[in-house]
Amino acid sequence: MSARIIDGKTIAAELRGKVGGEVKRLSTQHGIVPGLAVVLVGSNPASEAYVGSKKKMTVEAGMRSFDHRLPETVSQAELMALVNKLNADPAVHGILVQLPLPPQINSQDVLNAIDPAKDVDGFHPINAGRLASGLPALVPCTPLGCIHLAKTVRPSLAGLEAVVVGRSNIVGKPLAQLLLAENATVTVAHSRTADLPAVCRRADLLFAAVGRPEMVRGDWIKPGATVIDVGINRVPGANGKSRLIGDVAFDEAVAVAGAITPVPGGVGPMTIACLLVNTVRAACAIAGLPKPAV
Repeated sequence: MSARIIDGKTIAAELRGKVGGEVKRLSTQHGIVPGLAVVLVGSNPASEAYVGSKKKMTVEAGMRSFDHRLPETVSQAELMALVNKLNADPAVHGILVQLPLPPQINSQDVLNAIDPAKDVDGFHPINAGRLASGLPALVPCTPLGCIHLAKTVRPSLAGLEAVVVGRSNIVGKPLAQLLLAENATVTVAHSRTADLPAVCRRADLLFAAVGRPEMVRGDWIKPGATVIDVGINRVPGANGKSRLIGDVAFDEAVAVAGAITPVPGGVGPMTIACLLVNTVRAACAIAGLPKPAV
């Protein structure tokens, strides 16, 4: 028997539909149109494609999209001036500075300069601290998407053994906090974890977010576990073309797991959908309105 494939594209489309409904309600009842500003420095092809997708889906959901393109040579002062301008702009409810930034820019200083109320990436230390303290916060989009996908398989995560492989500030750490908030029992594993395969085999919920192609093998997975693969690794494929694979050896895992996300088409679409969720939540919080129904 093979695992159920968790269809991130369909689940993300449903979530974006709900966001569109909330945007319409906010506009009709309160005259508010949520606005998302995306700042792209330089011309990294992967970043450009990602920003293009974000813009398209923002507009489709009925929101305003503000695109800011800056040259690779931009100075720290110029980028900070733009962030401060966006912080002060009442039409902008969410600010996203696309990473990575060129070497002359101190990325952390830029992220710290974003108004925490408009920090729809959830990377500001204040939002990270609020999340860790169990307070309302804007949460990083990829971990938020991971929780949403896991709950399509197991509506309650309470009491489940969850293992997160990877401890980054962008995915691993915030994902662990969100799982604790869902009353899961959480282990954060990483490159220094002793007997990593044995730790993974304990997991009812296994999240792979380590950035190493097919590192998690089929025999690392507990039979029937839910596997969420956050990895997006570009590797050489047939005919000289590259292909995308995850951090999990999919063909091995699908024979063991109860449910698994594919790469591509799993976590990726959820990240953009959750960015839209965060923008609507930010717009409501800034206006002093109740949390939206997404």
